[in-house]
Amino acid sequence: MPSFSCSAEIRLRTTTWAELRTSVGLRNFYLSTVVYSFSIFLHSSFQALNHRSFFFLYIFDRYLKNPAAFLEGMTILASSPSLQRGFRAPRRYGRREVFFEGASSVCYRRTIASNVDGHDTPPLSFSLTRVFTAHLEEALKNIVPSMTRRVFLASPGVYFYLNSSRYFSAIVLGESSVSIKEVTPPVFPSGPLFPSEERTVDIFEMNTYSVVNIFDVTLRPQLNLTGVVEVPEGNGSGVVWDDAGHIVTNYHVVGNALSRNPLPDQVVARVNILAHEGVQKNFEGKLVGADRAKDLAVLKVEAPKDLLKPIKVGESSVLKVGQQCLAIGNPFGFDHTLTAGVISGLNRDILSQAGVTIGGGIQTDAAINPGNSGGPLLDSKGNMIGINTAIFTQTGTSAGVGFAIPSSTLLKIVPQLIQFGKAVRAGLNIEVAHDLVANQLNVRNGVLVLQVPASSIAAKAGMLPTTRGFAGNIILGDIILAVDAKPVRSKAELFKVLDDYAVGDQVLLKIHRGDKTLELPLVLEETSA
Repeated sequence: MPSFSCSAEIRLRTTTWAELRTSVGLRNFYLSTVVYSFSIFLHSSFQALNHRSFFFLYIFDRYLKNPAAFLEGMTILASSPSLQRGFRAPRRYGRREVFFEGASSVCYRRTIASNVDGHDTPPLSFSLTRVFTAHLEEALKNIVPSMTRRVFLASPGVYFYLNSSRYFSAIVLGESSVSIKEVTPPVFPSGPLFPSEERTVDIFEMNTYSVVNIFDVTLRPQLNLTGVVEVPEGNGSGVVWDDAGHIVTNYHVVGNALSRNPLPDQVVARVNILAHEGVQKNFEGKLVGADRAKDLAVLKVEAPKDLLKPIKVGESSVLKVGQQCLAIGNPFGFDHTLTAGVISGLNRDILSQAGVTIGGGIQTDAAINPGNSGGPLLDSKGNMIGINTAIFTQTGTSAGVGFAIPSSTLLKIVPQLIQFGKAVRAGLNIEVAHDLVANQLNVRNGVLVLQVPASSIAAKAGMLPTTRGFAGNIILGDIILAVDAKPVRSKAELFKVLDDYAVGDQVLLKIHRGDKTLELPLVLEETSA
């Protein structure tokens, strides 16, 4: 087979059909069109196959009417790693140089012998004998008149025959011979999964149908006032709570719709539930109840029971820092995404996106991104131990610090939202000072009582509010120091302690009044704060 030493450069040029028809004449127009299209096809092949040798044109001199007209053999343009570093200037070996439609090739014949059709013919000498201009019109004026029907028919056949050869080799720019061969890399079987991987896969497959995609929507009137239209505001995740169609998510996931004070059973979201055949089925999400203080909301969908797969709720009170956990959600709209991590911390105070502080939060390094909110945090047994709610970040993406509302809070709040539409929270039914205000009044330890409604149990028990004297001076009220011997140093700590109690429970308050420390028994009542 032929072996060449070549250098090459590519220059692009555009030639219109009108120019071709004018330059070569109508008689040769159709044949010119074929040759031009063929060269463009090969030039495109060069751009697509930058690392493979190919042939621009094969025209054998035995079929030429005038062998000296164009080529005795063939023009070869071989690609090599050197072409990746940019085309080199043509190197001359004698006068063997050719220009054709912007393709410049200089080839040096090494050893060439061929028997094309199986007959005894003298070896073909593949050397370039003429120099053509870079303009295709001029090249066609010289090529087309000398071409016969046999040349035209034989050239494509020889091209595909030689181009398909596995053993064609060329010496490019004086480098070593490069063989073009089809190499199939070995494929190794993946083998069985490790036990830990199988467990992770099982947990995902067991819970993925319990995770839904929630799109917050707002009903807005149309311009013609003939109806309303659903306007999507954001998206997040949620979990199927029971087979009655209740969906638990974060308050802030549907916060835009809730900020407009929707009525119960009003549509506030669209809920996508994954069916077993792998398709998402869309349902209206109607409001059941919401608790902004705990960043929780419950929706309801009218979906077939065979489509509802309630999630299993685990115990968050027995969690240990360092144990493995998994998170499933829909970050950035990529539905049913699984991430893994460990429990990084417990009893964290979470500042939710709703602007409230949630106590008892779970910290994890499992990747939690926008859209994960409302999705489950699972333990290594596949039980839900929390609802993902927030991330600590300065970029809007996961930074390895995520938070979840513990399942102990869910088990307390969600049933209340389903039954009453709101959280029934036990409290003192009094108004206490914000920490900043208390500090300005030199209250460094404890919770300052500002107002005590006259009809409240606290007022009947004798609790004193903060008042003003006749001279306009401020007379501090009672300062709560502890609840059942549990110290409270801030407003958030007081609410956190009271969360463990129910309406009707009796507590013993330790208060500071003037220069005295007193104990005051109280019965907790329902409160909205």
